[in-house]
Amino acid sequence: MTLLRDHDLARAFDHAAHTYDHLTALNPGYRTDLLRSARRLALPDDGAGLHLLDLGCGTGASTAALLRAAPRARITAVDASAGMLRRALAKPWPARVRFLHLTAEELAASHEGPFDAVFAAYLFRNVTDPDAVLAGVRGLLRPGGRFTTHEYSLSGSRVHRALWSAVCRGFVVPAGTLTGDRALYRHLRHSVLAFDTAPEFAARMTRAGLTSVRVAPVAGWQTGIVHTFLARNGDPTTTREHVR
Repeated sequence: MTLLRDHDLARAFDHAAHTYDHLTALNPGYRTDLLRSARRLALPDDGAGLHLLDLGCGTGASTAALLRAAPRARITAVDASAGMLRRALAKPWPARVRFLHLTAEELAASHEGPFDAVFAAYLFRNVTDPDAVLAGVRGLLRPGGRFTTHEYSLSGSRVHRALWSAVCRGFVVPAGTLTGDRALYRHLRHSVLAFDTAPEFAARMTRAGLTSVRVAPVAGWQTGIVHTFLARNGDPTTTREHVR
């Protein structure tokens, strides 16, 4: 299968936006795992005085997780899909949360930031050039800033690969077909199979110049299928929380 990319993928998300929250709610642990990954940023003082980026925010589930993990932070949330952003904007948010319609690549070339931390959920297997986006993330982060990505990235075990394929064949693609979004959910299945394994993506992050790279699994049935990746942009002693 040819994976959806760029404008084709954004249009598919636009079309699926009205049912996206309902389908993800059927995934046990979906929001709990997002919150766990956001909390793994381990931001001090509930994020007071910090500016955070939610890169690839979708309908705002990851933004809500980031807000719960750092309730005193200022958050900029960005997504390439106008339809997903409309769903996000329809939800109640405090004034310190704002949303922008930009691709990850466009954001890297903008004048936004710098950010004290970046959170990216389910983003990197969907971009055409993950190395360029990782370089863009480094450029958006303050020196010593924290980076966490929450991603479908298989462990490398054949068992986990087979489990993912079985779940997609038995539930994900049929559910997406019922909503009229079969192409998007077939893309989901195959994009995970084609993407880096967790060790490979951790190595990619290191090659991009990120430091202190760590990988942590999520709990439940997605163990070995979804991982949290954590890193820093250089020396952590230079972050603002150490000098405030």
